[in-house]
Amino acid sequence: MSTCHKEVKEGTMAKAIGNKNASFLKLVVERALSMEEKKKQQEALVPYLPKDCISNILVRLPIDSLQRSRLVCKAWYTIINSPIFIDAHLRRSESVLIFLSSIKRGSLYSSPMALIPPEKPNTISVEVKSLQSECVPVFGLPNLSPFLKSYIQCLEINDGKSKIGEYNISCLGNIRATCNGLILLDDKLKKGGLIVMNPVTRKLIALPLGTLFPAHVESYGMALSSATGEYKVIHLFQDELGFIGCETLIVGTRLWSWVNGPSFGLVSWFGCEPVSAIGAMHWVPHIDHSDYVVSMDVDEEKFHTTPLPKSCRTHDGIIEMGGFLSFVTHEEVNQIDIWILKGLGEAWTKQHSITMGCIMDMFPFFSLRMKGDVIFKREEDGSFYAYDFQLQVMTRIEMENGRFPLSCSFLPHVNSLVSWSSREGSQDLCN
Repeated sequence: MSTCHKEVKEGTMAKAIGNKNASFLKLVVERALSMEEKKKQQEALVPYLPKDCISNILVRLPIDSLQRSRLVCKAWYTIINSPIFIDAHLRRSESVLIFLSSIKRGSLYSSPMALIPPEKPNTISVEVKSLQSECVPVFGLPNLSPFLKSYIQCLEINDGKSKIGEYNISCLGNIRATCNGLILLDDKLKKGGLIVMNPVTRKLIALPLGTLFPAHVESYGMALSSATGEYKVIHLFQDELGFIGCETLIVGTRLWSWVNGPSFGLVSWFGCEPVSAIGAMHWVPHIDHSDYVVSMDVDEEKFHTTPLPKSCRTHDGIIEMGGFLSFVTHEEVNQIDIWILKGLGEAWTKQHSITMGCIMDMFPFFSLRMKGDVIFKREEDGSFYAYDFQLQVMTRIEMENGRFPLSCSFLPHVNSLVSWSSREGSQDLCN
């Protein structure tokens, strides 16, 4: 082939390729313009709403709807994930009781003939998720009996009725403490291990090992520091000589800090869960006839004792109520008094006297954050009662479907999107 013919052929091929590229580019431009036109048409159909207006609507949604709304568009995702929005939604969220629903008590390793209960759909395991977050192969998980699993559930109370809410999360350990939607769980795959988790978002973090003590001589609490916006785990424990030690851990850090515990003899019992209120964690120190509460200031990490207005007996107790510490005591057979403490070092003031529907074995359990009702639990049959301060009526709470769950431990909780890493704009609203 002559040089002239070769050049002509190459020129023809280059021209053809150029035409193809031009056609492709034209197609891309036309498609982009078409998509832009469709977007403008959609925007014309949907009226423009300011960001504040959208946020004001979203903050009123229940937590399940809010989780789905995050996936609608990037703008909504950004709004819902902002710390200010998370805090605003937390302030509007009602209290629930979180608990573990055991499948069945069994041996550590199940019999080959044992009937394995079916897993609930879309259920995740706390232990498996924790191993995955630490880049540990899942096949390294011990072959534990499925009968040892428990499901994390909550009891929602509204207008004298209650129903069970599902998180579709299973675990092997117990719930030790709660705060603002976060829960503290035992990590049964590590001796003395702990996990902090938000059961709504399913985000979790494994904590470093602290001081190891048997569960009956230790107490865990979790609180938010108003000074730093950081979540703290507080661990109180009693040694063989009766001395009380204390250590704290900021969630997200790797080092426990030693704190001078309460003086010898001030605490002899860890039977009741501590209560977080007025910037401190509070313990009833004795099983009966406690004349004071022991408190640890969350920010200063110093212990105080506060005298009670009267001796705390078996069915009396302390709860958080409207952000303050409340002492609920049986004054007489048919009367329950409620005292309020608004700050460490201040005096108690009597806020209410309940004279309707009182029963001596009613134990104060918690207070509804939004409605304000105080929830009691009877020792005799485990039933729940709610006292409405506006109507001045004590009502037995009924289950919508069946009986109350048989659980050895209910803890006050709130379903939220809170994370230990979202610190800006957080306020102390611990349960």
